[in-house]
Amino acid sequence: MNDEQYLRRCFDLALLGNGCVSPNPMVGAVLVYEDRIIGEGWHQKYGEAHAEVNCIRSVAPDNQRLIPYSTLYCSLEPCFHFGKTPPCVDLILEQKIPRVVISNRDPNPKVAGQSLAKLQAAGVEVISGILEAEGRWLNRAFFTWIAKHRPYIILKWAQTGDGFIGKPGERTPVSGPAALRLVHRWRSETDAILVGSTTAVTDDPRLDTRLYFGKNPLRIAFDRMGQIPADHHLLDDSTETWIFGKKREGVFSKTKFIPAEDKVPIDNLLEKLYKANRATLLVEGGANVLTQFLESGFWDEIRVIENVRRMGSGVTAPKVPADAILKEQFILGDDTVQIFARSITS
Repeated sequence: MNDEQYLRRCFDLALLGNGCVSPNPMVGAVLVYEDRIIGEGWHQKYGEAHAEVNCIRSVAPDNQRLIPYSTLYCSLEPCFHFGKTPPCVDLILEQKIPRVVISNRDPNPKVAGQSLAKLQAAGVEVISGILEAEGRWLNRAFFTWIAKHRPYIILKWAQTGDGFIGKPGERTPVSGPAALRLVHRWRSETDAILVGSTTAVTDDPRLDTRLYFGKNPLRIAFDRMGQIPADHHLLDDSTETWIFGKKREGVFSKTKFIPAEDKVPIDNLLEKLYKANRATLLVEGGANVLTQFLESGFWDEIRVIENVRRMGSGVTAPKVPADAILKEQFILGDDTVQIFARSITS
């Protein structure tokens, strides 16, 4: 195996932390001695041990003598600073690992190449920039979070084959069961999920992960005029929820009402999410909210689920911008899933 193959293994391991480590990056690490993997690890939960620590801990007692003769592969530059855990770069030096191969430098100003420089100064062979584009795509939310001081924004909608997302004033399921389960997986991987008042009133969504497993995201709804009925799921106080709009009567422990004078207070929302360490936002609709995000330029990724059936008339689906890049496409039953990204994240 070569460096690229071991780094791809790091990417696979890193993805096991998806939805559990935000706003930290997903990171995987592999320790290799003479073309044999003797240790593997990934960042499993925010605030807990990093990938490099878990990788070294996984080395069997009989193989620990091999660590000073091995290569450490890591999908992202090891951390340099004290945070919730000690710097991983110091652990690498303590273990006398002679060679380190990474995909991306950490864009966090607290790291930003300092770990690589420290390793090189200590005589460690350092190779970086392998599969750099793939590594950046893996941690696209983290890179956006650091560079733009806002969450990574994913716009998602389901549409029929003739380009409609539903009927006005009525709940209109579009996707098949497999695609619905996929959406719930996406929810488990994001920090917050948003809908507008029309969707909240018409669909009475729960915005949870009941068809998958994992955490529920922060639920958010724009409801400036206080239109959401009191018996709807978004006002059941079952999980953390932000309502941008009129405060309701009653006792709420998990629901926060935030005054909103703007039609769609996107700037205010993104600022609050950043301050609350929510690094990813999934916008699920409706058409008006999605269009507002598109027109304002606040989007990083678009996920479209298109079903084969036709509706004939209804609410027209938003248009994917002409400069969006198709990153992935696959079929689930009667649905085709397309994932687009802005050119800057490709």
